[in-house]
Amino acid sequence: MMNFEQIRSHVQGKYKITAREPYLVCVELSLAKGKRHQSIFLAELDGEDGRKFLRVNTAVAPMTGLDAKRMLAFNWQSRVGYMAMGELDGVPYLQLCENRPYDGITAAELDRLILEIGGLGDTLERELSAGGDLL
Repeated sequence: MMNFEQIRSHVQGKYKITAREPYLVCVELSLAKGKRHQSIFLAELDGEDGRKFLRVNTAVAPMTGLDAKRMLAFNWQSRVGYMAMGELDGVPYLQLCENRPYDGITAAELDRLILEIGGLGDTLERELSAGGDLL
């Protein structure tokens, strides 16, 4: 995948799309046999060296009441993605994200990233929200 339009074309044919903007697509995954859902955002980022990157992220839980030490320990142990803080409608949320340069993304790798970030994000959301499915 060499540009965002190739990524958009790939996901439009395989996943439910809930938001479309010039350099942003939101994919809604159906998990646990349709009992749970997780929104995955794909966005283009500009690197400092001019290269383009794909950010794959999902909101996990509001930051209020979360133990940052516990989240950083999870981040250290995680093999995929990393923790970050981003805002949704002015509220700080814990985010699970991963950035990849376009030149290393194949269709299979894109699918793997979406499913892995989505599944792991949903697992974290369930643990942090007493089984809730907010996102």
